[in-house]
Amino acid sequence: MSRPLRVAVVGAGPAGIYASDLLMKSGEDVQIDLFERMPAPFGLIRYGVAPDHPRIKGIVKSLHNVLDKDHLRFLGNIEIGRDITVEELHSFYDAIVFSTGATGDQDLRVPGSDLKGSFGAGEFVGFYDGNPDFERSWDLSAEKVAVIGVGNVALDVARILAKTGDELRVTEIPDNVYESLARNRATEIHVFGRRGPAQAKFTPLELKELDHSPTIEVVVNPEDIDYDEGSERARRESKSQDLVCQTLEQYAIRDPKGAPHKLFIHFFESPVEIIGDNGEVVGLRTERTTLDGQGGVTGTGEFTTWDVQAVYRAVGYRSEAVNEVPFDPERAVIPNDGGHVIDPATGAPITGLYATGWIKRGPIGLIGNTKSDAKETTEMLLSDYAAGSLPEPAHPEREAILEFLDSRDIAFTTWEGWHLLDAAERQLGEAEGRERKKIVEWNEMVRHARPEYEI
Repeated sequence: MSRPLRVAVVGAGPAGIYASDLLMKSGEDVQIDLFERMPAPFGLIRYGVAPDHPRIKGIVKSLHNVLDKDHLRFLGNIEIGRDITVEELHSFYDAIVFSTGATGDQDLRVPGSDLKGSFGAGEFVGFYDGNPDFERSWDLSAEKVAVIGVGNVALDVARILAKTGDELRVTEIPDNVYESLARNRATEIHVFGRRGPAQAKFTPLELKELDHSPTIEVVVNPEDIDYDEGSERARRESKSQDLVCQTLEQYAIRDPKGAPHKLFIHFFESPVEIIGDNGEVVGLRTERTTLDGQGGVTGTGEFTTWDVQAVYRAVGYRSEAVNEVPFDPERAVIPNDGGHVIDPATGAPITGLYATGWIKRGPIGLIGNTKSDAKETTEMLLSDYAAGSLPEPAHPEREAILEFLDSRDIAFTTWEGWHLLDAAERQLGEAEGRERKKIVEWNEMVRHARPEYEI
């Protein structure tokens, strides 16, 4: 083929950027357009990482290096399936890779989940990270709060709830988030897991960081430090899991440090009901569990009612469907064979469509796991290209898609526009002695990223 391979990647988070990077490093002559629904890039890094985790946000530097490359073009503020259909997109590209991630919340299927004061953790993360899709203010009047789940998102939510607003004001949080956090009345945060320490999905560093705040005292009941044969095996097979267990053991035996906010981590407590009164959360009921010898648990029939006024369900993220693209609502993923999008009616790959990241395999693993995931997908795409099996686009010229977007009067943002928005956020932060203050409102982001366009 005398022209470059043209690829559209839909979703400008880590998964989409890693896939783009691998395509550019493949040795093929390739041109990639990275589409993003938001006006700004970086997806989970911008809108899913807690603001007091600058270490993880440092990944943005490496993602920046990818987006700086000439063969890659960022096109933001475009929703595929609304502003441009998948069929229309096909007329400009040989292949389309979906990497749209996950921001919704999995359901916790217990009575009372729909009560006022019962929140999905993703909703709260969206709020404190300044995601324009989520609430601008948050009711933090509850003094005792439950967080259900033993993964890093649960730790993030618990830590943000346990810190003071002033502790977090030095980060990039916008004014509306600070104003809510400054009114936070929580003094007890209870984190619940239905299994034991060896099954917790925390990473060691995240768990240790809980104790870095002078306002937080982490409390673990020594009776919750229990292991069966399956648990011991899990510790032997994973150094990371063993470090998590060691840290929890240290929390369980140490003397109190007298911090004003108590963060309790409970194991062997399975939520069975969120209790309500007049439509509002007034408690959480759990059943005590016991290890079954294989690292799993069984119920004991012993129940406890916990006095809490809010419940945060950190039981996993959920992806959303893309118009015109097959979707498995039960697993909340695009059906695929490891890379190709599969037609559920025939079981056959749909030519030219691919998936990577959480929309491909579900919201599991760390950010780094998306690199190996993207490798599998891009290798399939490049193999199809080498075999000549990709459809020929009607308009493969690089500028054709920009002309199409302009004809629709779509205020798309670019990589150059991101630099303008980035500079505006840094200027806002500098005025208050911090690195950045995030801009929340959608139109304001577009206005900074594309000042010549009238919103």
